[in-house]
Amino acid sequence: MDRSAIAFVSKQMNVPVDGKFGRFSAEISFDAVKPSDAKVSIEVDLNSIDTGSDEANAEVKGKSWFDVKSFPSAKFASTGVKALGGGRYEVAGKLTIKGRTRDVAAPFTFKPDAQGGVFDGSFTLKRLDYGIGSGVWSDTDTVANEVQIKFHITGVGGTPKQ
Repeated sequence: MDRSAIAFVSKQMNVPVDGKFGRFSAEISFDAVKPSDAKVSIEVDLNSIDTGSDEANAEVKGKSWFDVKSFPSAKFASTGVKALGGGRYEVAGKLTIKGRTRDVAAPFTFKPDAQGGVFDGSFTLKRLDYGIGSGVWSDTDTVANEVQIKFHITGVGGTPKQ
């Protein structure tokens, strides 16, 4: 999964801020012919966050944001996958961050290749639903509540169509 990535875009003072997570693991069992049988499990090391600034990285690892000492990882476990047509799918599941679990759905594309396949998708979460950015940071005029999560996962799952 060395070419894989989990990234995010948040808005601070209405300006997009890009970031990524450097370490995560993914277990994906996926067959494009029978997507309803798919299983997805992803764990993200929140301590591996990279906002592009050492100062911001230190801040978001703290108690008001991710509180990585108490909650070192975020976890996603699928509850279902459905085909949307044209190589597009949607995975639904439970996302747990800071001990709070919410239902999420993420549309994605799947392209089979020699290593299994490539999954690309994104979804938006509301950070305050997970207690991310408490206290003075709960003001959504400063930091938007919506955060777009983008994923690009390679070399796992998938059965190419014959």
